[in-house]
Amino acid sequence: MCSLILLITSQNSPLSQAFTYHPSPTHKHITSPTYTSHRMTANVIDGKAIAATIRAELTNKLSSLPSDIKSRPGLAVMLVGSRKDSQTYVRMKQKACADCGMESFLEEYPNGEEVTEDTLLTKIQEWNQDDKVHGILVQLPLPKHISEEKILREVDPKKDVDGLHPANTAKLFSTSTHAGAVKLNWKDFTSIPFHIPCTPQGCIELLDRINDGKGIDIEGKNAVVVGRSNLVGMPVAMLLLHRNATITIVHSRTKNIESILQQADIVVAAVGRANMVQASWLKPGCIVIDVGINSVDAPDTKRGYKLVGDVNYAEAKEVCEWITPVPGGVGPMTIAMLLRNTVNSWERATGQKDQ
Repeated sequence: MCSLILLITSQNSPLSQAFTYHPSPTHKHITSPTYTSHRMTANVIDGKAIAATIRAELTNKLSSLPSDIKSRPGLAVMLVGSRKDSQTYVRMKQKACADCGMESFLEEYPNGEEVTEDTLLTKIQEWNQDDKVHGILVQLPLPKHISEEKILREVDPKKDVDGLHPANTAKLFSTSTHAGAVKLNWKDFTSIPFHIPCTPQGCIELLDRINDGKGIDIEGKNAVVVGRSNLVGMPVAMLLLHRNATITIVHSRTKNIESILQQADIVVAAVGRANMVQASWLKPGCIVIDVGINSVDAPDTKRGYKLVGDVNYAEAKEVCEWITPVPGGVGPMTIAMLLRNTVNSWERATGQKDQ
């Protein structure tokens, strides 16, 4: 039986700054023999390949539509400011839309410090009423004088393909365990009637598609989420709970985190610290989904730096059964889930979901 570890981070988060590991007096006793006697070589989870498969599924769905259906899914993106990384992300999303046969609409405000909240709110209201737009994405972060919460709340929840609107968050956090509640099929995200955040959704999708598509049975596993961010930590905890895992959330104030991780089958960590999680913290035979993106100095490389995750990959791969690389693991899944959320929105808006 295998175990699972998902590692999710946000570099520069408050948790990252507070999360400094201090070995306890008993640390040597509990960690030394943990992995040396269970040495193995992990299978690499190829997020690029799995994301490409999902994008191909969407492309095939749209290319096989009857000729009388002219409508296509449309994603509208708002880009405020001139950050190079945000511009790159937006170009990637536009290209992904085109490759899948979807439409994309871009509204840019390069002078981000001069744009007003009212201007952005007006554009979102226009998109909310536009039948050609099925998904709305506000590229974050926004300039400091703009309230992200106010802008995100203006997006129609039905078009909130990022899954950040409070209405969608509330639905995600409803367990529907009371009598008479409608039971949702959490093993099929395309059947969920509201939008789920893309990165957490991508993490679960990886677990469902590894092992030659057989996936991993999440039900009954102990799941530890390290971090409580609204973007990843909390949503992925709820997704695991919906799949009947038992959830523990730990954070910068939790004591003896390493010993808790050693007992976990599933761990989600939002720490933003390069190579923080050591192999000795991991349960032998676990699965590591590392969402951390951290830049570390690498003088021998052309760029002078390299990207690593929150897990010490070189050591962890000797303990895990499966592990995601960084980069090339969870990252590609985020855009794939964004595309799928947009297609789901289009299907619901046009009645295709019922056919």
